[in-house]
Amino acid sequence: MELWQTMLRQSVDSGKDLVERFGFDKELSERLNKLFHIRINPYYLSLIRFPGDPIWLQCIPDEKELEEDDFPEDPLAEDSHSPVPSIVHRYPDRVLFLTTSQCSMYCRFCTRKRKVGDSSKINMKYIQGGIDYIAAHPEVRDVILSGGDPLMLTDFMLERIIAGLRDLPHVEIIRLGTKMPCVLPQRITPKLCKMLRKYHPLYVNTHFNHPWECTPEAKRACEMLADAGIPVGNQAVLMKGVNDSAEVMLELMRKLLTMRVRPYYLYQADITKGANHFRTPVSVGLEIMDRLRGHTSGLAIPAFVIDAPGGGGKIPLLPQYVLGRNGNQIILRNYKYDIFTYPDVEDETKSPSPGVEKQFSRKKARAPKVYQPDKVQV
Repeated sequence: MELWQTMLRQSVDSGKDLVERFGFDKELSERLNKLFHIRINPYYLSLIRFPGDPIWLQCIPDEKELEEDDFPEDPLAEDSHSPVPSIVHRYPDRVLFLTTSQCSMYCRFCTRKRKVGDSSKINMKYIQGGIDYIAAHPEVRDVILSGGDPLMLTDFMLERIIAGLRDLPHVEIIRLGTKMPCVLPQRITPKLCKMLRKYHPLYVNTHFNHPWECTPEAKRACEMLADAGIPVGNQAVLMKGVNDSAEVMLELMRKLLTMRVRPYYLYQADITKGANHFRTPVSVGLEIMDRLRGHTSGLAIPAFVIDAPGGGGKIPLLPQYVLGRNGNQIILRNYKYDIFTYPDVEDETKSPSPGVEKQFSRKKARAPKVYQPDKVQV
């Protein structure tokens, strides 16, 4: 048994553990564990500095999770885009491939609580069905392995899945969505990296939310992946009490770059049932982005996005940099709020030459779909 597997066996993973280690009320601990399973491995537990700190909030259950709300269990409507049990096919050329229900640490803000930790909903028996679906859809060129966490699988099982995808000529890119470099970096071993490097182009999207998670162990894990030729990107979630300040976010993004991890996305927290206490106003995220731009390298600036409720996909948000227009002059402001103008180029497509209309037919723009909360599928 490898070290990371031994550490998993030593995890806090029951209501009884909450009572004995953290002084939870017995009834409360049982209700919380029933709502969403608990697992905190010893490594991540060791990062907690005091009760209620940014690490504690992410992994220790809170009675706020039990508060009644009207939010859906499936806020992104993944189930309605799931043609077979292991696949979410929302975008034309890429799919999400759910490979395991297990994680080495169950995040309290998880957007997939309805499935994660439940082996009846995400199971190895659905893997072949997922590969068969991808094989039958040649438009799919990009596959993201997720779950749960695909690195909860053994190297042998993970390689079987990756090799099966690599046998499909239309699959160009394989991505691993894993939180292991952050929550259990011991999982990133020389043996794992040696196996993964056989299947390029392969990318890793990981998930650090706070600078305290950027430990020497995490740095070593990320560098091992990078040395194996695997680009590593980070997808952070904006959360109240965890990272909802520009100072914390700036420190996190800078530390990620020193670990050879490229900031990729900063997510507005999803409207997930039982996780409303983590959400911040969208204006907080926009202010943070405004205070990152110009104050650090562009490499350290992620895209701030909302994963649209109801399955609309990721929508980028930016602070207001374009202030207006004066004739052909675009009025802009920079990170210091200094004002500048830029002479625009005339759009020649607005006044086509005679006869152009006959040569080219233009598709009529479709009206945008408007999200209607009452139509969300739960």
